[in-house]
Amino acid sequence: QLQLVESGGGLVQPGGSLRLSCAASGVTLDNYAIGWFRQAPGREREGVSCISSRGSGSTDYADSVKDRFTVSRDNAKNTIYLEMDSLSAEDTGVYYCAAEFWLGKCDLNGMSQYDYWGQGTQVTVSS
Repeated sequence: QLQLVESGGGLVQPGGSLRLSCAASGVTLDNYAIGWFRQAPGREREGVSCISSRGSGSTDYADSVKDRFTVSRDNAKNTIYLEMDSLSAEDTGVYYCAAEFWLGKCDLNGMSQYDYWGQGTQVTVSS
């Protein structure tokens, strides 16, 4: 059974950076597309970024984070990262990683397609 655990969240000042990790256990992530989603207080969960399976490795980003966030894989560690730069208060929320057994291009907007979810990590951007 695939299990995902996010880490790396915390409190950061505007303009700062954080790197989130999504560590997998139980199954290798080679054939899984991974999505990063976030939910701010009072708002619906939204897609932030995704990375396709190891064979493809293509990525996608929400317009709001493009050129600031970078998603990557470390296959040896079975871990997905989300590097977040130039953070602002609008980036505050709980960040979740999710996995879908899928060899095609990852779908940033297809939240219901992701079968496995982590517990989330809080990111707070505030001075």
